Amino acid sequence: MTDSLTDSGLIVVDKPAGMTSHDVVGRLRRIMGTRKVGHAGTLDPMATGVLVAGINRGTKFLTHLVASTKAYAATICLGAATTTDDAEGDVLSTGDTTGITDAAIAREVSGLTGTIMQKPAAVSAIKIDGKRAYERVRAGENVEIPAREVEITRFDIHALRRTPEGIDVDVSVACSSGTYIRSLARDLGEALGVGGHLTALRRTEVGPFTLADASSLDELQDSPALSLSLDAALIRSYPTCPITDEEAKKLSMGQWLEPRGLTGTHAAVAPDGRAIALIREKGRRLSTVFVARPSTL
Repeated sequence: MTDSLTDSGLIVVDKPAGMTSHDVVGRLRRIMGTRKVGHAGTLDPMATGVLVAGINRGTKFLTHLVASTKAYAATICLGAATTTDDAEGDVLSTGDTTGITDAAIAREVSGLTGTIMQKPAAVSAIKIDGKRAYERVRAGENVEIPAREVEITRFDIHALRRTPEGIDVDVSVACSSGTYIRSLARDLGEALGVGGHLTALRRTEVGPFTLADASSLDELQDSPALSLSLDAALIRSYPTCPITDEEAKKLSMGQWLEPRGLTGTHAAVAPDGRAIALIREKGRRLSTVFVARPSTL
């Protein structure tokens, strides 16, 4: 098989503040000279950091991207609640933080660690009857999103700064996908009785991809390049299963192999290092979940 995927893979962008994730996709389309660009895991305009984009056939991989965990650096302002749970919203209420001790903040942060029920912000990108929640809010609707279970594996305080407006708390958070950091800020403020909102957010990790993989849009403009080939992306994201050249041909045509006792999804890698497909055992078959290198290419 000849290699026709040299221009397909992932670009890990260090998203700047002030741009939507869709804005980043538009910029990447111009930089990479292709319409086939998509992204995984929306970041708010205020937020910066890791945004994973798929290029050409890499867009097909995005739905299979292992990003069950994410990590962030953030600043929470205690002393005011806002309509959006972040600094871009209007202030709903304020609270006196002079009596809030460092120990009280640490105690409530601990209470928001582990498996918790979290109510997403009304301005989140969650779809309600086919329409984004934030679009409904902008249209003047009153949006109520039910609480959902999320996992906060790390919620660490790094600095506390007391200001005339309240208390700024610098934190780092590691969490399951679907967690809203602005909701953590809101809930921390509510637990302390003074209100809280997010003033800064930087995503540092998405699954196996980190800021070390990321490039700025200006760097990509000067030197357009994939962060990871499609081969490297599959191998980084999943455990690997070595296959023979003959098995690679079968998988490229969507055919199944004999089971070999695998648990979960694996990247099937040919002897020359090419990742042919994602595979998973289903009953008595080792079947393809996603064919990275179909024989039709």
